[in-house]
Amino acid sequence: MTNVLIVYASQFGNTEKMAKAMEQTLLESSEIKCQLKKAETVTETDFINADAIILGSPVKMGSIDWQLKKMIDTVMGSLWVANKLVGKVGGTFASGGGFGKGGAGAEITFTSLANVLMEMGIIYVPLPKNTQGYKFGGIQWGAYGVSANEDMQPQTLMENQLEVCRIHAQNIARVAKTINGQNLFQCELEN
Repeated sequence: MTNVLIVYASQFGNTEKMAKAMEQTLLESSEIKCQLKKAETVTETDFINADAIILGSPVKMGSIDWQLKKMIDTVMGSLWVANKLVGKVGGTFASGGGFGKGGAGAEITFTSLANVLMEMGIIYVPLPKNTQGYKFGGIQWGAYGVSANEDMQPQTLMENQLEVCRIHAQNIARVAKTINGQNLFQCELEN
């Protein structure tokens, strides 16, 4: 059984829709256990028990949501110190909008989330550009939902954007299943 943890923050509901689409598709498999948590409710134990960790955030002023950042600092920090997440698998997703269709700050949000996962020793799963629907809901860092137009007017996510979320979650779970239980890194022994 592959355990997948999806942790997200959502202000207007689009990031939550993406998270729920990922959860729904993963729960269709009898080989996957999926846990969906808002950033303010996740615990260290949730992270430790997961084989795969997926972080999602709306783009907020060119960066990640404050609730997710607080969770990273308060919950994940001690896991980093203790090397508890080394060798797990992870990926990211985000929603945002505005100027330039992708919205200002989308890539900064993704690279910030990816940096957190890699700092933890987590193997990062990208979103290949040949993913079905990529041009509608993806960039190389992960699934991306455009939630506002160029005039900053809110818009609901399109189904093809949610489908990219589902595919990305399946890819992450597949990689986690493939390497689950393997000691992939030669690391210094703890004292």
